[in-house]
Parts: sequence; structure tokens; C-alpha cells
Amino acid sequence: MGKKVKKDEKPPPDDVFDTLLVESRQAGTVVLMLSSPEEDVQSKACEAIYKFVDKCDENKKQLLDLNAVEHLLALMQSEDKIVRRNAVMAVGVMTAHPDVRKYLRKQEATIPALVNLLAPEEDSVCHEFSALAMSNMATEFSSKAAIFENGGVEPLVRCLLSHDPDVQKNGIEAIALLLMDYQTRTAIRDVDGLAPMLECLKSEYAVIQKLALLALERASQDGENRSALRELEAMSRLIDFVAHPECNDLHVMAVMVLSNLLEDLESLELVKETGGLKRLVAVITDQVPPEEEAKGGKGAPDKGGKGSRQAKKSAKDSKKQESADSSEPPPGEAIIPTLPDVKMCAAKAIARSARSAENRKILHEQETEKMLIHLLSHESAEVQSSAAQALAIMAENLTSRDSIREWDGLGPLIKMISSENSDVKESATLALANLTTANSNNCTEIQNLNGIEPLINCLADGREEAVANSACVLTNLAQIEVLRADAQNKGVVRALIEPLNSRNTTVQSKTALAVAAYVCDAESRENFRLSDGLTPLVALLRSGNDEVRRNAAWAITVCAVDEPTATEICKLGGMELLQEIQTSSTRKSPFAEAALQKLLDSNLSAKYALTGCLTSTNYIENGFYDVGQLRPGTKFLTVEEYAKQDMNDKRPIIIVNAKPDPTVSQAQSQAELDAKQEASKTSVTGKSSRTGRDSKTSEGRAHSPTEQGTGSTSRLSSAKKTRKQQEREEKQREEELQAQLQREAEAISAAENKPYEAPCDSTLLKFIDEVVDKIQPLPTTREQVKALATFVADKMGGPIERGQLSNFGWELPLSQIKFELKSNVVPLGKIKAGIHVHRALLFKTLADKIAVSCSLMRGEYNRAWNEVLLPEEDCSPGAPKFPPKTFIVDLIHEPGNLLPFDTPEAQTYKKI
Repeated sequence: MGKKVKKDEKPPPDDVFDTLLVESRQAGTVVLMLSSPEEDVQSKACEAIYKFVDKCDENKKQLLDLNAVEHLLALMQSEDKIVRRNAVMAVGVMTAHPDVRKYLRKQEATIPALVNLLAPEEDSVCHEFSALAMSNMATEFSSKAAIFENGGVEPLVRCLLSHDPDVQKNGIEAIALLLMDYQTRTAIRDVDGLAPMLECLKSEYAVIQKLALLALERASQDGENRSALRELEAMSRLIDFVAHPECNDLHVMAVMVLSNLLEDLESLELVKETGGLKRLVAVITDQVPPEEEAKGGKGAPDKGGKGSRQAKKSAKDSKKQESADSSEPPPGEAIIPTLPDVKMCAAKAIARSARSAENRKILHEQETEKMLIHLLSHESAEVQSSAAQALAIMAENLTSRDSIREWDGLGPLIKMISSENSDVKESATLALANLTTANSNNCTEIQNLNGIEPLINCLADGREEAVANSACVLTNLAQIEVLRADAQNKGVVRALIEPLNSRNTTVQSKTALAVAAYVCDAESRENFRLSDGLTPLVALLRSGNDEVRRNAAWAITVCAVDEPTATEICKLGGMELLQEIQTSSTRKSPFAEAALQKLLDSNLSAKYALTGCLTSTNYIENGFYDVGQLRPGTKFLTVEEYAKQDMNDKRPIIIVNAKPDPTVSQAQSQAELDAKQEASKTSVTGKSSRTGRDSKTSEGRAHSPTEQGTGSTSRLSSAKKTRKQQEREEKQREEELQAQLQREAEAISAAENKPYEAPCDSTLLKFIDEVVDKIQPLPTTREQVKALATFVADKMGGPIERGQLSNFGWELPLSQIKFELKSNVVPLGKIKAGIHVHRALLFKTLADKIAVSCSLMRGEYNRAWNEVLLPEEDCSPGAPKFPPKTFIVDLIHEPGNLLPFDTPEAQTYKKI
């Protein structure tokens, strides 16, 4: 046996405590261990806490309540690497809890400590959890600002270059959150962070690629960042990324980045020259991209300068292109269908880029409309809607409108109008509205494709935007007479009434404009009026929207061309609303002024009552009535409403209705007929009456006494018969009385329901016939005016001496006429004694009948006068000719005297 050798073990020093293995199951105990001066104890305590908090959120809250975060924050700044690593691991996990983040935000040392742990000399685990903590903290704005102020952007960019995917993931996530702040977007470019972000697209992990695309999307919102990304060939990389089908779930975000980059004209020109736009279009439409004509020297000669653009490429670029082409698989194998969301985002990207006129031009040169038209046939409603919206923006380019029609883009859009999806319907109608603006060929093509009826049906749709767009399209179609007539035959006028009741101001505005376009003929106006379309149209004048009021006023201007429609508008209060608008300093507009003027021109009675002026172009016709000067704000009533009022002591309503009185003519003819019949009866019955009396007396004498005796018995029997006859007669009388009462009631109800008929004025009709016979043949207008003035004065009581007007009795005769007619409405011809206001009205009425141009003006206190334009009396061949002058016709003092307008005599004539 060998000899045992005793190991030489030195006992521990006397002042050192023996190793103690402690097992603890309480979190509070471990938290106390964080305060230990021994680094090994601190490290193990941090590791235990990391494992504990990683289990659930309740553990994180428990340790926060035990004040563990304060100790961990201090240990993150420890000199020992292991302690720092374990402490930041625990803190990084705990920051997922909002209460922990709230506590850390209040500690000023939190962000600097995390930034320091991202130093290159630190362990990768420190980088991972420090970046994790910063990504969790960056969800609040105050933490974003603190990270930026403490220089945390550059260390996070370094994390993107790490070989550890967890470090990359946490770093790019933190950067993506920080890029929501505009300051970081500038800082990321200064620290060269865009290139590492692009490199992350090559990562094997989809989450890193997704976060990188999110960061790029936010960074590319800055114009200078877009310029830097162009230099880094980000467009080509992103298009290549979209072309890879294995990343199809991330293609949407890649297209969103492309959408930002394509906003710049430089980016669009770059992708156009490199052929990237055609590649993108091919990928989106699932088609093989057209080969470059200059490639390989094959194919037809270049058209439109494409060859010259290819010649400008450098040799280096051509080599890169050749190498890329050699590495790509055959076109038939490379094209794999993209997801609908990608197509939708691509269409939106083109729409966003096309907002600029220069970009639209480039997109049109690349025939982008073909891709969008292709997407209109996609089965996804979202893709169809996005493509139609992009076409709507592209249609703002004049040449694109014709191209879309030539490439058969109108047919799918018209088909989409009948879609059940409201978004599709709205986008399609918007595209058609832009395509038909100032383009008659597109309007005609819509008719050829039977698109008018679907557009009319769309007016009843529940989507307000689609209704407004449809009204806009129909307005564009109405510019062509054939299309307007076709739409009217299909009921567009009635279909426009319902949208007028909408509460949406855009719908109201577009619909009112469409109404103005389609009620331009008498038949359409009548149809619109009878369909009760004027009520909502007039109500739009109360709108607080300027455009709605303007278009409604324009529609009323068109509707008020004929008198029945103008009268109905007045009944609905349209005239009062227009007057109110014109008195407002903020709502006043030329459109409202034009509508009011047109309304007054179509209703001369209202014009004269409200303005006190009828020009020489306003011709008084039958039905005109003068109610006197109305005060502002007073409602203008119809003559029927005035006639239904009880008789009063106010001035009468003077009406012009030169028609023969049918009752008088019938009474005269009946009287003549009765007189003739009576004369014939008297001549015939003169003889027969005498012979009748002789025969009766002879018969009376021939009766015998026996006959007189038998007469008494016959009288008894006849008495019984008379009682029965009396009863029958009483019943007949009662029945006749009831029938008469019923007829009277029916007559009264018929009279009430019967439309009002103005009293006929046969006297005025005689005046007109006399004027036409005697005055119209006079050779000059001056002679006609003088003769007519004398005629009017004679019919209205003759001349009145100056100063004797107050003694001229005209009020009592007028009151007597009102009493005779039992009405406030008095025919003009019945007035035998009249002053200024009556004579001027009669002069204007008769002058219009014989084509003598004159105006009717109203003053104050029953003053009215007529103004005429007449040339100089001296018309010798050699004399100089001057423009005609205005004269006031004297109808009172010296009938026929012409007073020059500016003379004192004329001014005196107009005033008391």
C-alpha cells in the first residue's frame, strides 16, 4: 500500500465569514440582497429577479412596490460587468409594465444609464436589454425627448449592425418609435442611420424586416431623408423586396415606403429611368413587364425618346443591369400574384404621387393608367376602390382623360356604379366626375355605354359622397344637348329632388348645380315645379354654406325664367330670402342678386311693389297688379290672397286684365233673346185670348140646373182627392227643397275650390283697341307719346290745374268701385278719376301694347311717372345727331308735355 499523502489546505483567515448557501422564496428577501456589498450576491439577486419578473406582470408590480427598481437602477451603473448585465436584464423586462415606466420617467438617471449600456465595449446582452428598455420607454413622448437629448439615437443605430438578431430587433423597434418625432428624423440622417435600416431588409427574421420597413416609412416622411434614400438606391431595393413572394406579408409596408418616396419628382424620374416603375406595375398587375426596347439591340426602333434616355445611362449602370438581368429567373417564373392589400396600397401610392402635376405627367408617360384600369377588374372591393381613386386623381391631367377612354377604362367604372359596396361606388363616381370635366368625348362615351341610367339611380344611394359625385357627372353630361335630353327622358329631373333634402352641404351644392343644368327648358321646369322640387330648392337659400347658397341661387335664376315657376317661388318665400341675403354684408353675392332680378323680371307685380321701377324692357301683361310700395320685410302676396281678404279702407289693388266680361256679354245676349221671344208670344196670343174668353162664357151659360145639382156631390169627392194631392205636393216640395239646398251647398263648395279668376276689364280692352286704331299709326314716337298722354288724361278725369291736385276728388270714386265690386281688387279700366299713380300705370300699360318704349317709376305719396327716351326734334339731314334724352311725360297738368329729366319742372312733377 502506498503512503497516504495529506493535502496541504490552508484554513480561511479568521476575519473571513464562511460561505453561506441561502435559499429564499420571498421576493422581499431577494430585494434586500440587492443592497449587499458583495458583487456576487448582487449578481445572483439580479438574476433571480430577472427570472421572477419574466413570469408575469403581477411580479413586476410586486417588485416595484418593494422598491426593487431603485436598487436595480443603481446596480446598472455598477463597475462589475456581470452585475450591470443582470441588472439591465431585470430592468429591461420590467419596463413592459406601465407603472414601472412611469416610475423610471421620474428618475433622471434612467435614460443616461441605458444609453451608457449601449457602448461598444459592453456585452451584447447589455445591448439587447438596454435597447429593449429604451423601446418600451419610447412609447411615451417625454421618454422620446429624453432619449434624443441624451444622444441615444447613435448607439441605437450601432445596434442595427450587431450580429445578434435580438439586439437588431430591439434597436430597430426603438428607432421606429423615436422616428415618430420630427427631431429624430433629422438626427437619423446625421448619424448615417438610413443605410443600416435598409440592410435590415436582408435579415432572416420577418419581425426585423417589418420593423425596418416601419422605421423607413416614418423616416421617408422627411424630404431630405427621401433624397438620402434615393442616393442609397432605396427605390430599387424596395421594388426588389416587393418582387420576392416569400415576403408577401410585408409587401404592404414596402409599398407604403415607396408611396412616400414617389412623392418627389426626382424619385419618380429616377425610377422611370431605371425601369423600376414598369417593374412595380408588372408586379402589382401580376403581369410580365414589357422588355426594354433598347436591351439587346432587338425590337423596333425607340419611340418617344426612350432610346435617348437609355443612352444617357453610364457604363457602370448598364453593367449592373446586365448582371441583375442574368441573375433574375425567367419572366414567366418570376411573376407570382401579389396580395390584394399590396395592390391596394400600390394604387394608393400612385394616387398620392399623382397629386403633383409634374408627377402626373411622368406617370402618364409610363402608362400607369393601364395598371389602374387592370386593377378595376380585381375581385377585391378595396382594390377596385383604390384604383378608381387613383384614376380620379390621374384624370386631373387632360391627356390622361383621353387615354383612360382609349384604354377602355370607362366601362369598368360604369359597372362599378352598380356595386353593392359603397366605397367602390363613391370612388367610381369620383373618377367619372373628373373624367367628364371639360371632355365631351368621355361624356358621349358614357351615353354609349348606357351609363346615364345607373348615374340617375345612384342619386338615391345612401352614400352621400356617391350622390354628390353622381350629380357632378350628370352636370357635366348636361353640357351636351343630346345627353341632356336623354337624361331628362330617363327622369333625372325628379331624381334630383330627393338629394336636395340632404343635410350634407356637398350633396346640396352639387345637386343644386345639376338642377340648374337640367331645368333649362319649359317642360323640365314644369316637371320640376309639379314634382314639388321648388320647396327644397328655396330652403337651400337658408343654408349657412356659401357654395350651397350660390348654387341654389343660380338654380333659382334658371327656374324663374317663366312666370308660373317664379310665382311659385315667391309663394314659398324665395323672394324674401333673396332680399334678406342681399341686405347681409357677409352673405351678399352676385348670384343672389341675379336670382332676385330674374325673379322680379318674371313677376313684374312683385318687382314694382318692391323696387318701384319697371324698365322699358318690362312689358305689362294681363294679370299684373299694383299693391303699392311694400316696406322691407313685408311678404308679397298673390292677387288671389289679396282678393280673399275682407274689404278694408286701404288703397285698392289695381289689376290689369284686359278681357271682355263673359257675364255681361252673356246677359246681353240672353236679354236680346228673351226680348225676341216675348215679342213673338204677344203677337200670337193676342187673338187667342179673346176667343178663349168668349167660349168660356158661352159654355157657362149652356149648363143646365141638373148639372148644377150633381156638382155638389162631385165637390165632396174632389175634396178627398185634394187632401191626398196636398200631401203628395208637400212631400214633393220638401224633396225639391232638400235638392235645392244640396245644389246650393255643392255650388258653394265648387266656388270655393274653383281657382281664382281675376275680374275682367272690358273698358281697358276698349282703351287698347282705340289706342291701336288711332295712336299707333302716328308717324313718330314723340307724337305717339303726346297723343297717348292726352288720351290717358282724358280717361282719368282730364287735366288738373297746378295747385288744385288736393281738390281733385279721386278717393271717393275709388271707394265706390270697391263697394260695388265687394272686393279690394279693382280693374284699372274702371277708374274714371285718377292721379299720378293711376295715370302712369295706364300710360305704361297702353304704351306696351303699341310698342312705345317707356319706364314706370314710383315715388312717394302716390307719385308715379313715366320716362321715355326720345331724340332731338330737329332731324334735318345736315344737322348733327345726338343720343336720345330722357323725358318725363306730364299726365296731370299739361298732358302730353315732355319734361327734360334734369329740369326743375321734372323734379317738381315727381314730388309733392
